[in-house]
Amino acid sequence: MAGREGGGGGAVLGEAADRLFALSGLFAVYKPKGPTSASVLNRLKERLLAEAGVQTNRNKRKKQILKIGHGGTLDSAATGVLVVGIGKGTKMLRAILAGSKKYTAIGRLGKATDTLDATGKVTEEKPYDKITKGDLENVLQKFTGDIMQVPPLYSALKKDGQRLSSLIKRGEAVEAKPARPVRVYSLSLQRFQPPLFTLDVECGGGFYVRSLVSDIGKELSTCASVQELTRTKQGPFTLEEHALYEDKWTIDEIARSLERCTSLLPGEPSHKKFKTEDSGETAVSCEDKR
Repeated sequence: MAGREGGGGGAVLGEAADRLFALSGLFAVYKPKGPTSASVLNRLKERLLAEAGVQTNRNKRKKQILKIGHGGTLDSAATGVLVVGIGKGTKMLRAILAGSKKYTAIGRLGKATDTLDATGKVTEEKPYDKITKGDLENVLQKFTGDIMQVPPLYSALKKDGQRLSSLIKRGEAVEAKPARPVRVYSLSLQRFQPPLFTLDVECGGGFYVRSLVSDIGKELSTCASVQELTRTKQGPFTLEEHALYEDKWTIDEIARSLERCTSLLPGEPSHKKFKTEDSGETAVSCEDKR
């Protein structure tokens, strides 16, 4: 009893820390528009460590005591499912990175940007008034199946160990990476209200929705860029059923999510992983340009 009276708070904190460090597996969180995926992961980590009563003012120590990572970066401007691995679950992230993903993208006809999305500088404008819904639907067939795709210049793919996007921001000349094989499982037009159009896309690893929308614009003899992008599914994790919003970022909620999500993993279909020039980097994730 004396021990409890003198250190009851410590005992509670110790139990919370034990529960935190016992967490292991994969779960999903919701990434809002604005922060980078790395920032979201850091915020999640800080909240869990704070709940467990673990000091976070020593960065090196913090990284050693809580093993956590994500399975595919989303652009700052994008929203949706971000799969997180904790404990031994971090070893499963490579398979998630290479697996299937679903997106809903809103494209804008007639306007191209240097980043291929709404965050960049406009580089070209072309008329689009003669393009019909049928024209767009016909073009989509050319981008379904096994195709070749050139990654965006503004991406996390690397040259000499440095991100292309970082090199560009420093004013250095950067050549586009060569086209590489990617797979599109399904691609459909959901809405057509010129200049905007909405696509649902299911793709494999290494695919860039920004490149897809840009290439669709070129195929229609105009130009196009992404206005909004949401990842609705990654592997077996869906936005509606599995993504935890920030108010659910607690040890208990994540423990419950891990328990629910464990049953999802064995049934996940195995999709072919294409080799890329940067296959060892997490930069092969679909929409990462920061």
